[in-house]
Amino acid sequence: MKGVILAGGLGSRLYPLTKITNKHLLPVFDRPMIYYPIQAMVNAGITDIMIVTGGRKSGDFLSLLGNGADFGLKHLNYTYQQGEGGIAEALGLAEHWASGDSLCVILGDNIIQYNVAKARADFGKQGRGAKIILKEVHDPERFGVAEISGGKVLGIVEKPKAPKSNLAVIGIYMYDPRVFQIIKTLKPSERGELEITDVNNWFIQDGSMSYDVLPGWWTDAGTFESLHRASTLVKDGGANLMEVPPQA
Repeated sequence: MKGVILAGGLGSRLYPLTKITNKHLLPVFDRPMIYYPIQAMVNAGITDIMIVTGGRKSGDFLSLLGNGADFGLKHLNYTYQQGEGGIAEALGLAEHWASGDSLCVILGDNIIQYNVAKARADFGKQGRGAKIILKEVHDPERFGVAEISGGKVLGIVEKPKAPKSNLAVIGIYMYDPRVFQIIKTLKPSERGELEITDVNNWFIQDGSMSYDVLPGWWTDAGTFESLHRASTLVKDGGANLMEVPPQA
């Protein structure tokens, strides 16, 4: 399995901080935001990693990360997304590099307490299809929300006015190689982007989507409020990415 970290976008919700740097290079407590998804990949046993970035400050990733030696990596791969074409478009840029392997995809502003090694192992046993990581939230109307029944995902609705569950689709996904062919069939949404929810709903209709509910805490860091929350969570509780989550 290879890993893709999506770290593009303009970070407009964090302006003016993002006037001088990419959002994913901002500090979360004692280290840059991008460190957390990289470490999450490494601690799940994924060491072949591509970072998809964009914007005017994309070169700063190379200056900061180099070949990934700080994470015990021999190399890191980089590619560039022009414009704001959406998460699915950004993922599509990794097709040639992926070379037919399965993928773990993490949005670059996602910060989790524990690692996702078990989810990765379970997906390997699954053999095909996709897996999404879910988390219970108190405000599901802000997220893509999964409808679950009988241990299966029935569908995902983006920012529903009447959510059918409190299970938000956070930014961690696993896909078999078909994902790139699916992306090529997508049409832009009303906001002009290729939506990852459309990819996920394709796998649901295919009957090959599974899910895990994430233990421990999770937050994104894409707004001033969530950036502050992420720093506080890391400071107070740590991001214990080497630690195995407690069993229910």
